Amino acid sequence: MTEYTNNSDKMHGKKVSDRIKDRSHYSYVYKNGISHANRDLVLYILKNNTGTNRIGISVSKKVGNSVVRHRVARLIRECCRLNGNRLEAGYDIVVVARANAKGKNYFDICRSFLHLAGLHGIEKCHEKDINVPD
Repeated sequence: MTEYTNNSDKMHGKKVSDRIKDRSHYSYVYKNGISHANRDLVLYILKNNTGTNRIGISVSKKVGNSVVRHRVARLIRECCRLNGNRLEAGYDIVVVARANAKGKNYFDICRSFLHLAGLHGIEKCHEKDINVPD
């Protein structure tokens, strides 16, 4: 039996990030993690002592209907996927979308995410080094 591998989440044989799926794990990160926020997102981080980052995304009904919520979650997930190698490894990261994220495009969401990663000190390089237009 062959094993299915998704090469989009791997960088040079090492998996960039896993996902947080359990409600109890979200609660643990909320309770024990450190948070920073800006207009669009809130970012909770907690050191997990593994070699990878685990990402969790939360978008509440305050953001919009299911189509809008899913779009915002996809934008956040894509930003984490493309910029995961620019973050320090070994953290549980929970991204909470605020209502202001509703009408934003990819570049706005990504800029907000990288800004918060910089505030937490888990960004390997500075925001100006990333190919995100101003």
